[in-house]
Amino acid sequence: MPPPYVQANTNGRLHAATEPSVAPLNRGFLYGDAIYEVWRTYDGVIFAWEEHWRRLGASAAALYLEVPWDADDFLRVIKLTVAAFRSASDWSGEVYIRLQISRGAGRIGLDTTLADRPDFVVLVQPCPQLEPEKAAVGLNLAIARTIRRNPVVALDPAWKTGNYLNNVLALREARAKGADEVLLLNLKGELTEAAVSNVAFIRGLTVVTPPLSAGILAGITRGLVLRTVASAAGLGLSEEPIRPEQLPEFSECFLLSTTKDIVPVASIDGRIFQVGPGTATLHLKAVFGEYARQFAAQHPHLRVF
Repeated sequence: MPPPYVQANTNGRLHAATEPSVAPLNRGFLYGDAIYEVWRTYDGVIFAWEEHWRRLGASAAALYLEVPWDADDFLRVIKLTVAAFRSASDWSGEVYIRLQISRGAGRIGLDTTLADRPDFVVLVQPCPQLEPEKAAVGLNLAIARTIRRNPVVALDPAWKTGNYLNNVLALREARAKGADEVLLLNLKGELTEAAVSNVAFIRGLTVVTPPLSAGILAGITRGLVLRTVASAAGLGLSEEPIRPEQLPEFSECFLLSTTKDIVPVASIDGRIFQVGPGTATLHLKAVFGEYARQFAAQHPHLRVF
């Protein structure tokens, strides 16, 4: 089966993502000198637009990358790109939207002053969905033992940049063990997050998640759960360091991400967690889904189809 059609928009030019569009001298390609954000739609509306935009700005500031476009510029670009995607494909469901901004091209060399001007690429494709069977039984995770999360004082995981080789290698290690996903440890041996998702646990009636200081991305879904959704679901909150030997303290585990919101975890290195009907995880997922639907109804200006 051929892969699904992916629509691209490179600096305003609409084209299939399989067509070349970025110069070989582009610094995002050469050095990972780029930032990005991913949105998804609910009921055809871009979810959490402002939260993702603010994080993009924080990543740009951390890299001393001046972005010459504002949020309204990119909202127009994204709407055009989604329209082109829907015209070129037969997809009528929710979409995944990725915006990447690089420092641009220029002479070869690490010096940022060699860059000419920023470039952007927007990618639109069907929003990835976890297979119903896998969602029902939960994911199996493995803790990476040969790769650690890059520390905050190096390449801070809070910056959403084009540098993901650390995560790529960690996920490869977990997949080699037969796991669906990976969990990374920081240099202290504490749990941080998965390759592209935050992680949380249930202890009693409390959602427990590693703190940002452990070295994790400030996930948008994680933030919404901590600020709004958990309390609406009747659950308490705790941000605290978690070590692998503490896993028996928790009855449930789940991942949090923009594209898949809340995903149950069945096991970590063989340690079994509760999944299925009646769990706090599925209750939280249902409350989050209702929050997303209400957001869509209240933000018609973010509708893309």
